[in-house]
Amino acid sequence: MERAVVQITLFGLLLSLVSAQPIKSDWDIYSFHINSTVTSRYATTLITSRVANRMDVPKEIEFQVRIPKNAFISKFRMFIDGQEYNGTVKAKEEAQQQYTGAVSRGESAGIVSSVGRTLEEFKTSVNVAAHKKVTFELTYEELLKRTLGKYELQIHARPMQPVKDFKVDVYIHEKSGINFINVKGGLSKMANAITTQHVDKQAWVYFYPTEDQQKTCEGCGAQGMNGDLVVVYDVNRGVKLGDIMTSDGYFVHHFAPSDLTRIPKNVVFVIDQSGSMSGRKIQQTRIALRHILSDLAEDDFFGLITFDSMLFHWKRELVQASQTNLDNAKKFVNNIRDRGTTDINKAVLEGARMLNATSREGAASILILLTDGDPTSGVTNIETIQANVRKAIADKFPLYCLGFGFDVNFEFLEKMSLQNNGVARRIYEDSDADLQLKGFYEEVATPLLTDVTMVYMGGTNLTQTNFSQYYNGSEIVVAGLITDNNVEAFVPQVVAISGTKRVMFSDTNTTFESTGTVSDVRIQRVWAYLTVKQLLEKQLQLSGAEQEKVKKEALELSLKYGFVTPLTSMVVTKPPGESTDVLHKPKEGKAPPLLPPPPPRSHGSSATRKQGKLMHHFVQGHLRPQALPDGRARPGRKGQGRQIGQAAPPGLPGQIGQAGLPGLPGQSSSPSLSVDHLSRAGDMSMFNAYGSMATDDDVPQFLMPIAYDAYDFDMDDIQATISSHVPHTTAVPSSHRFLLKTQSLPLCFDVTGDARLKLLHYSSRELSVNGELDSSANGGFTKIVIHFSADQHVEINTSEIIVREGNKTSHHTGEDPITAGGVTVIKRNKEVDVAAGDVRLVVLLHEKDGMKFLWPAIRQQPADNAYAHGILGLNATVYEEVQQSPGTKLKINDQVFDVTRSSAVDYSIASPPTLECWLVSAATALQRPLDDFIVMQL
Repeated sequence: MERAVVQITLFGLLLSLVSAQPIKSDWDIYSFHINSTVTSRYATTLITSRVANRMDVPKEIEFQVRIPKNAFISKFRMFIDGQEYNGTVKAKEEAQQQYTGAVSRGESAGIVSSVGRTLEEFKTSVNVAAHKKVTFELTYEELLKRTLGKYELQIHARPMQPVKDFKVDVYIHEKSGINFINVKGGLSKMANAITTQHVDKQAWVYFYPTEDQQKTCEGCGAQGMNGDLVVVYDVNRGVKLGDIMTSDGYFVHHFAPSDLTRIPKNVVFVIDQSGSMSGRKIQQTRIALRHILSDLAEDDFFGLITFDSMLFHWKRELVQASQTNLDNAKKFVNNIRDRGTTDINKAVLEGARMLNATSREGAASILILLTDGDPTSGVTNIETIQANVRKAIADKFPLYCLGFGFDVNFEFLEKMSLQNNGVARRIYEDSDADLQLKGFYEEVATPLLTDVTMVYMGGTNLTQTNFSQYYNGSEIVVAGLITDNNVEAFVPQVVAISGTKRVMFSDTNTTFESTGTVSDVRIQRVWAYLTVKQLLEKQLQLSGAEQEKVKKEALELSLKYGFVTPLTSMVVTKPPGESTDVLHKPKEGKAPPLLPPPPPRSHGSSATRKQGKLMHHFVQGHLRPQALPDGRARPGRKGQGRQIGQAAPPGLPGQIGQAGLPGLPGQSSSPSLSVDHLSRAGDMSMFNAYGSMATDDDVPQFLMPIAYDAYDFDMDDIQATISSHVPHTTAVPSSHRFLLKTQSLPLCFDVTGDARLKLLHYSSRELSVNGELDSSANGGFTKIVIHFSADQHVEINTSEIIVREGNKTSHHTGEDPITAGGVTVIKRNKEVDVAAGDVRLVVLLHEKDGMKFLWPAIRQQPADNAYAHGILGLNATVYEEVQQSPGTKLKINDQVFDVTRSSAVDYSIASPPTLECWLVSAATALQRPLDDFIVMQL
C-alpha cells in the first residue's frame, strides 16, 4: 500500500513531566566512593556507586559521573542481584552492530560526552527490580602532566543527591619523595571535611562530607554536591637524570631538571584580527598580549604580526624586549581591530621568516599562532598550508596553535602543531579567556633546554625520545621495555643544548628502583598509555599505508590494555531485554551543549508511577483501535475515568485518527496509543518532540523522538497526556524535507513544524542568512532574513520585501532594484536575487496546495572560498554504501547508519524536480545535532 508521510510536532506536550531535575526519592544512592591511587604520577581512579530501588515497582536507575578528558576509561561493571555485568572493549568496527542499532533507535550510542574544558561525562542506566540494589563501578586511568611546577589530580563530585556514605580517598606514592601537597577546587572550601597527611614518599587526602555539608556547600543544594576537588602536588628533584622506575622488563623515566639556567628566547606572536574575532575575543586578546609583553625578559627578542587577509607588522624584524620597545608594542596591541578575512598561510609563513632571519646563538625560538577560524583567503587548502609551514619551519622551532572558540578548525591546528613539534590548545570563550592565553604562554615562557634527545642503551619499544624544547616547570616522560629485562645493560642518558653548550645527563652509578610485584602492571600500563596517546597523535600527521600501520598498532594496544580510545568502544552489557550502550571516547573540537537549568516541577504520587526511564528516551508507538499490542483492552488510569481511545474531554476537536487529526487515510475510529519501545535519545534539557506518521497496511504508526533530561515519567501519564493534548492541534504540522547534494545519491532529512534555522553565515564578513519554517507553510520557509551589518537587514516573505536600516523601515514589492548598504535585491517573477559582494543568493517562491513558501539557494560562493556556517554552507557529505543484512547502510565518518530509500523535492530549482535520496535523521545528515543550526531570532 502507498505510504503517506505526515509529521507530528508535540512541542511542550510533556512539559510538566520534563521541566525539572528529578527528586530521586524513588531510588537512593546510599554509598558513593571515589578511590584514586597515584604511583609515579600515574593515577588509577575507581568510582563506586551503590543504589537501592526503594519502590514497590521496577525502576530505571542511572549512573552518571564526570571524568578528566585526558583519561582513558578502562573498566566498567555492574552488580545486580548477585549477577556481574562487565563492559567489554572492542574495536569500533566490532562494536558497530550495537552502535548502529542504537543509532537507528535514536539512542545516544556514544554515552561519553564532552562537558567543558577538562571533563567528560559518562552515563548509563539499568532497570532494577523493586527493593533491589545495583552497584556501579567505573575505572579510568591517566598520566598526570606536570605544568608550572605541579601535578593536578582532578576529581569531580556530582552524585546527584546527598549521600549518607560519601567518601573520596586519594593515596599518592612517589619514590623520590613528595615536595608539597595541597587541595584546591570549589569543594576545597569545605575544609572541615578534608584531611591531608604527608609523610616523605606518601600522601593521603580524605574528603568525607556529611549529608548536611553536601547540601550547604558552595554550588551545592538539594541535589547534593556538584564541584571539583583538585589535589595538587610535586615531587622532590635531587637527581638531574630524573626518576627511573622499572618493573618486570618495563621502565618509566621522568626527566625534569630544575637547577638549569634559563636561556633567552625569540618569540613571534601571530594574531588573527579577522572579523570573527570581533567583540570580547579581540578585547581579551589585547589584555592577554599586554600581560605577556610585560613578562618578557630583557634578553628576549620578540615580534608581533596581526593578520586578516593582509599582514600588519609592528616591526618587520625581531627586536629586543627593552622597556621602550615593550611600551611601543603595547600601543600597537591597543590598536588591534577586527576586520577582513583570514589568511593563515601568509601569516604563519611570515612569522617563520622572522624567526629564521634572527641569528642568535643560544636562544630558543618559538612561534605562537592565535586564530578563531578557518583559512578563508589566500591559500585555503589546509593540506597545502600544512606543507608550506612544515617546509618553512623545517624542525628548527616549535609552532604552538591556540584555537579560540568552537568555530575554529581544531583538527587543522592540531595537525599543523604536531607536525612542527608543538601542541594545539583550545581557548574557551569564557570571561577568563585572557587568563587562559596568558596561562599557556607561562608554560613556554622559560625555556631551559633545546634539542633534547633521550637515549636508552639496552632499551626498546620506546615512546617519543626527541623533544624540541624543555621548559621550566614541565616534565619529559619516556617509557619503554628493557631488552631481555637486563637491567645491568640498561644505560639511560639525556643529550641536549643549554644556551650555547651541549650538555649530557647521565649517571653510571644509577640504581633503578624496582617496584617489586605490587605495581608491576602499573608501570607496564604507563608505557601502554603513553604509546597509545602518541600513536594517536602520529596518525594525524600521516596518510595512506603509514597511517593505517600506526592506527593498527594503536588499536591493538588499546584492545590489549582495555582502553576506551578514539579507535575502540566499550560495549556496556546489561541484563537480557535491555538495550546495550556503546561507549565512545568523545572527540576534541565540538562545543558542549549550553543548556539553561529547567524550572522545578512537582512530582505526583510515586505509588502511581510505573517503570520510568531516567535520562533521554525514544518512544515508538502505534495507533491501534483501543488495544494494546497483545490484544488486551487498554485499562484506564486510576482517577481519570477515561481510557485512551475513549471519547475526548469536552472542548477538544476530536481524537487521534478522527477529525481532530486530519491526513490519516483509511483510519478506523477511536484508535488508541500503545508505547512499544523505550531507549535513549540525545542530550536535551528542553523538551522537544517530533516525528513522522505513515500508514502501512492501514495501521498508522509514528516514530517520536522525545528528549528530556533525567526525569521520572509514568507510562500512563505519557499515554494519557498524548491522548489529551494532540487533539488540540487542528492540523498536522508540515514536514520540511531538506536535500544534501553528494557525489552520488543525495541525502535527505526532515525538519518538522516551526523552526528558525541558521542557513548561512560567513565568519569572515558581516553576512548571515536565517530562515523561519512554519508548520502551515506546507513545505518551506515563510521568511528569509539577510543580515549585512549590526543594524541593517533585508526580510523576504511571501508577499513583500522589508528593508530595515537602523530605525528606518521600508516596504517594497521588489519590482524595482533595492540597494541597502552593500546588498542589492532584485525580484524576478518568482525569484528574489540577493547580491552581497561576491556572494549571490536566490530565494525562490513556490506554491503547493494553494500555500506559498520560500526556499533559499546559494548561487555564488565567495571568491576567497570563505568558510561558511549554516545548513546551506555545509560541504558535500562523503559516504560509502555498505551492504549489510538487512538492506543497505551508509558509512559516514567511520560510522554506519541505517537508511531508507525515499524521495524529496528539490526546491532549490525554480521548476522543482523530485529526486531519489537516502532518508536519514537530521543529526546523521548534518553530522551535528540539529540544535546547532537553531537560532532564537531571525
